[in-house]
Amino acid sequence: MSGSPLYFAEQPTREEVDATKGARVLNFGTNWCGFCRASWPHVQQALQDYTEPVEHQMIEDGSGRKLGRSFGVKLWPTLIFLRNGVEVARLVRPVDAASVAEALAQLQA
Repeated sequence: MSGSPLYFAEQPTREEVDATKGARVLNFGTNWCGFCRASWPHVQQALQDYTEPVEHQMIEDGSGRKLGRSFGVKLWPTLIFLRNGVEVARLVRPVDAASVAEALAQLQA
């Protein structure tokens, strides 16, 4: 992982997300978002340091994007931390790797 974040337009449905087993991080944003680019190194660092298996999914968000709306995403980036399809933590515009690491730790609780 390096460089700029790369958010993908293709995304799962809310039903698919809710049915997920295990740990997952949904990272909502856009490729042109300055806040997304600024937080990306912190997210990368925390994920690299995290020793447990976790699926990290970059999801392009915006008007008409149903998944982001279903989670009430209003600012980018918003990271939603899920365990077995249930939200256990949320982080909006992280400014350091420590805050991302703290949210990741909640996946274990």
